[in-house]
Amino acid sequence: MRKLKERWGIESNWSLIAIFIVFAINGSFSAWVAKPITSFLGLSPDSINPLIYWPLRILLIFPIYQLTLPIVGWLFGQFKFFWAFEKKFLSRVGLGFLFKNEN
Repeated sequence: MRKLKERWGIESNWSLIAIFIVFAINGSFSAWVAKPITSFLGLSPDSINPLIYWPLRILLIFPIYQLTLPIVGWLFGQFKFFWAFEKKFLSRVGLGFLFKNEN
């Protein structure tokens, strides 16, 4: 725990626990939100091949997860951490230009 706190620049155990909770809740939340979206688009394992459906659903979950992570982090008082986390992650996957003008 100490090494993780140092790596992430976190001082309190509460913050670390809150961050773990946010990751857990947001993963479940993004999967939950993706279900009605896939239904709205007419996608289901019954309507298309499951080998196509599941990769499409995972591809849908990814942006939902990225968009909701700072929001759920904010609810737990960890917006600053998750905003920095998002910027770092998105720059690593080649989307850093989205934050080019931000200080």
